[in-house]
Amino acid sequence: MIKEQRMMAEHGTLYVVATPIGNLADITQRALSILGEVDFICAEDTRNTGRLLRHFDIQTPCIAFHDHNEQQKAATMVERLIDGQNLALVSDAGTPLINDPGYRLVNLCRSSNIKVVPVPGACAAITALSAAGLPTDRFHYEGFFPPKSNARKQTLEDLKEQTATLVFYESPHRIVDTLTDIVDVLGKDRQLVLARELTKTFETFASKSAADMLEWVKSDADQQKGEIVLMIAGFAKDPDALPLQARQTLSLLSQELPLKKAAALTAQIYQLKKNMLYKLGLELGL
Repeated sequence: MIKEQRMMAEHGTLYVVATPIGNLADITQRALSILGEVDFICAEDTRNTGRLLRHFDIQTPCIAFHDHNEQQKAATMVERLIDGQNLALVSDAGTPLINDPGYRLVNLCRSSNIKVVPVPGACAAITALSAAGLPTDRFHYEGFFPPKSNARKQTLEDLKEQTATLVFYESPHRIVDTLTDIVDVLGKDRQLVLARELTKTFETFASKSAADMLEWVKSDADQQKGEIVLMIAGFAKDPDALPLQARQTLSLLSQELPLKKAAALTAQIYQLKKNMLYKLGLELGL
């Protein structure tokens, strides 16, 4: 496969290869073929990738390529690709670049006219969503929560009225603090789904209100272990509620205009009913 492509291309190819997130049987035949045929593998952790390669009896050499050296090594990797070598990029688990290293390398390859080929497979966020029972027609992926409570709460405030399902990764030693902040900012009744240790022996899915999830995780130390995907149901809009931006616009306009005119202009801007806005203005004393 790769040898034929090499004959057709002047440069080598970068393969972005997804690997299992737990169960080794989830690796694809295409991934195995490519990992066995490329000239070398850029691995986030050569020890973890080494175990995967040994399991499938793949002898391809690995080069450490992680957050701390990606900026320095990306140019060197591109030079190898320009010389005609083929490279596979893998992370510790799942799809590279999804909260894992690789952006700088892929970006540099694209700007250097080097072919980049995705080899799809496991991704913890998508795996969790597929079995969570939350709406998936729209979802908002945020990666890891900020480690500090103030920043975490600000993130939640910014997403408070997001109607799409929210998807986060979280570390086990912060999950209790994060759930506490969710209760404080989003309320005790917001629906959550916690997915832990996906595809592994102790895979767990739990669907509970924010308050119940917090108490359950606090009471069971096992739920504070392993890799976690935390999903939050989107904000359920009251059909009669007015968008925050419309309320702010109404307030600003009413400082310069009669309420009736301010309501009419705001309604025109946001395509809302002016009677609802006028009523809100009266309630707020504008």
